[in-house]
Amino acid sequence: MQKPWTCVLFDLDGTIADSAPGITATLVLMFKELGMPVPPSNELLRYVGPPILDAFHDFAGMNKEKAERALEIYRRFYLENGTKGVRIYRGIPSLLRALHNSELKISLATSKPEKPARALLDANDLTKYFDVIAGASVDETRSTKADVVAVALQRLHRAGADLSRPVMVGDRDYDIEGAAEHDVPTIFVEWGYGVPSEARQAIASVESVAELRGLLLP
Repeated sequence: MQKPWTCVLFDLDGTIADSAPGITATLVLMFKELGMPVPPSNELLRYVGPPILDAFHDFAGMNKEKAERALEIYRRFYLENGTKGVRIYRGIPSLLRALHNSELKISLATSKPEKPARALLDANDLTKYFDVIAGASVDETRSTKADVVAVALQRLHRAGADLSRPVMVGDRDYDIEGAAEHDVPTIFVEWGYGVPSEARQAIASVESVAELRGLLLP
């Protein structure tokens, strides 16, 4: 694995924050308003990570029209409930601070829309460590992880980042595949919502923030 890296892209849910409580609570409210059966807790966890419209289609079997209605309801409830119960993984703030102090450019690259993503970072005093915040667009025209990574790289370039050796940090195969479309390798974190088999195409898999820090910093 080649080091040092010149810039780092971070996923949010399952990588920086255990945001499942807010997401699953929002999903419960959404399903109830739609008049649909609420899936059990273990099934709701599958919605954490992938683009939400894809999740509505793949996991709930919604057609395009119903998925768009579900998205409207979900976002309304999420703005009220989404940051409740969120926990930042231990060691992440100090890692972000160390990366920021090392003068590496850092971008968020999340499938969550930028407004709630920024609100989550703001609430935990982490926004200051990021040079770029990139997320899904409100209208979902930018929703895949590949699309988000593309925007993150564009904004990093405008911020003066050296893009010769970027690296992605994430917890799902969506992160690995989306970054790979732009020739960006991914370090897989094992504390998130993915399963070990999702790490197959990652360049490394880490079980602790300390281990991740050793791979990111000289």
